[in-house]
This record gives sequence, structure tokens and C-alpha cells, in this order.
Amino acid sequence: MKRETLDVKRDNARSVCVAILLLVAVVCLLGRPALAQSQHGNQTKKTLSPPQDVRAFDTPSDGGGSVTVIWAPAAYDSAATKYQILLSEGLTTDSATMKVVAEFPANQHYVRESKWPWWTRPARGDQHQFTLRNGRGATLTNGTVYSIAVAAVLTDDRGISQPLLVTPQPNWVNWNQINNLVLALLFGGIVFYAISRARTREIFLRRIPGLDAVDEAIGRATELGKPILYLTGAHDMSDPSTIAAAVILGRVAKRTAAYETQLLVPHRDPMTMAVCQEITKQAYLEAGKPDLYKDDSNFFITSDQFSYTAAVDGIMLRKKPAANFFMGAYFAEALLLTETGASTGAIQIAGTDSDHQLPFFVTTCDYTLIGEELYAASAYLSREPVQVGTLLGQDIGKGLILCILAAGTVLAMLGVLLDAQWPQLFLDVFKDVK
Repeated sequence: MKRETLDVKRDNARSVCVAILLLVAVVCLLGRPALAQSQHGNQTKKTLSPPQDVRAFDTPSDGGGSVTVIWAPAAYDSAATKYQILLSEGLTTDSATMKVVAEFPANQHYVRESKWPWWTRPARGDQHQFTLRNGRGATLTNGTVYSIAVAAVLTDDRGISQPLLVTPQPNWVNWNQINNLVLALLFGGIVFYAISRARTREIFLRRIPGLDAVDEAIGRATELGKPILYLTGAHDMSDPSTIAAAVILGRVAKRTAAYETQLLVPHRDPMTMAVCQEITKQAYLEAGKPDLYKDDSNFFITSDQFSYTAAVDGIMLRKKPAANFFMGAYFAEALLLTETGASTGAIQIAGTDSDHQLPFFVTTCDYTLIGEELYAASAYLSREPVQVGTLLGQDIGKGLILCILAAGTVLAMLGVLLDAQWPQLFLDVFKDVK
């Protein structure tokens, strides 16, 4: 019995040893191919290929201090891969001595994303482009030779292109903005055409009630034997609204000279006063009554805003003019002036491009020239062919601009919906590229 028990134990031990030997053999058989495969993988690992078709050149149509690099897209372009721009001054062939001045993901910086219009783009839209400017990670001096290269980086792997020589230089012409020159010539031609048309035929101008009331206001002042008060606004002669106010003053002065009505023009700016004196004198001369002109019809009060307002309000209360003209740019004094004028019972005609004061003028004045009507007033009153033609040319130009805006909006929407690039061909023509 004991002998049988020993035999069973011996058989069990032998089975366990065999099982252990089989397990070790399986592990060895499975482990050797894995190790061989790992070693084979290490032996066949390929380095990252450097960027291809790299070109470096001075950035065109700029003031210098900038270079541009372009290279072909690669199969490894992704957010995981990085591109580096390497730069060094002078000629070098060793990329290890070059400084990394820019780094970005490999799926960014394409030619199609640049602001250059289609007529100046140096490559296809799917190629990479990077413009290195002075002061943005690098110092670039015009006329200095630099070596520049592009490197592709993925973890510890790195592929570097051959360094290229490039020299930043300023350019005489900004070809990116040649479309602006063409558009300026186009609109200039439209204006000249409109002027020639105005010289040969009568041009219809929309009726402006505020300007139609000018003769009425001057006639009422003449009948009542009271003066006319004319203000040119708060700005100096460098402002377009003041220039428009001075032009309208010439028309008003000519009518007051014809009717022999007193004209009062208080000023806040000495230069504006000098210009208006000459305009008024010329108007009296054209009316055939130069003897009626008085130098003190244009007079300077003060440059201070509310001191000037108080002085003009005093003139209104003392002189009680029959007609008040408020032309030009105005600020907080607008309501103080027009309320005082309304209290004296005068006819009040205002014209301004200051949109923040328009509600007060509309409320307190009998007639108001809104915005561009102030600039159209001279052409409307004089009917002079050059001024009328210019006004017509401007209207044609604005009509074209509205059509272009509508067409551009539709094309931009189609470009987004269809993921197409062809609408950009039209949009670039009207783009202002710096």
C-alpha cells in the first residue's frame, strides 16, 4: 500500500515538472519573436524626411525687414508634427549653429491662409508659407545676407532642409494694392464723365427743403429789416464740414448783398474767420455791390466753447436776427444756441454731419440738412456744372459700391457653403492689403 502511494506521488511530481518545462518552453518561444521583432523595428526605424521644395526670398511689396519661406506639404503634416524656422546671419551649411526663431504645428501656415491677393501669391494654396518679420523672434537688417532653413520635428526625430541664402530689401511698389490704384482711376473716370455730362445737359438733383428755405429766410430778414446770423461750427478749416459751411456762406452772402441785408458771422477760429472774410468779400463783388461789404461782418469772439456760446446767445437776444444758420460741426453748444434762437422767433436752418447733434437740430430748427446734404448744398444752390457733375459721380460710385457689397456678400457665403476658393478671386479685387 505504501509503495503504491509513493508511485502516485512520484507520478504527480513528474507531471508537475513536465508542465513547468512546457510553460517555460512556450514563454521562450513567444518571447524570442517579440524581441526579434523589436530589434528588427529598431533597425528599420526611418528618420523624418526634411521638408521638400523649400524656397526663401525677400518678402515682396513691403518696406523691408522681412523674408518669406515656402515649402511643399508632406505626408506627416499633422498637429503632432512641428515645423521650425531656423535662421543665422551670414553663409552657413551647419544647421546645428542656426537659431530656432519660430515653431508651429505642421498643419498650419498655408499660402491660402495668407492675406496676399491671388495676383501676388508666389505658390499654390496648399503649400506652406511663413513670413518672418523683424522684431518677431528675429532681427532682420535690410541688405544683410541670412541663412534660413525649415525643420520638421516629431518627438526626438528631426529632418532639416538645406540652408538657403536670403537678403531682406525694401520694395519700391506694393503690388498687393495695385487694385486700389485701378479702382481709384475707375472712380476718377466716373467723376470726369459725370462732369462732362453735367456741362452738356441738366442733371436732376433731389429737392432739399432746407436749402429751398434759404431764399425764404433771407427774404424774411430783408422785410423785417433784421440781420442774418451765420455760424460755421466748432472745427477749423481742416474739417470738411467747416469747408462746406464756408461754401454755403458764399451763397448766402451773395443773396444778402443782393437784398442789402446785414450779415453777422461770429467765429471761434481765426483762420476760419480769415477764409470766410475773403469768401464774403468775393460774394459781394459777384453780386455787384462791393461797397456794401464790411470787414466786421466776420468777427472773432473766442476759442472757448461755452464762452463763444454765451456770446452768440447774447447777440441773438440783443440783435434778434430774423434768420439763423447753423452749418458745420457742433457739440454740446448746439442745443444752447438753437433754443435761444427759437425763443427769438427766428427761422433756423441747420446742417451738420455730427450725428450725435442731429436730434437737437431736428427738434429746435425749422429745416435741417442731414449728413451728406450739407456737402451737396453747394452744388444744389449754385448748379455749377463741375460741382453738380462731381455730386453725380459720387452717387454713381456709391451705387457701384453697394452693388459690390451685395455681390461680395453672396460670393463669400457661397465660398463657405461650397468650401470653394473661386469666390476669393472676386473678393481679392476689392481687398485692401497692407
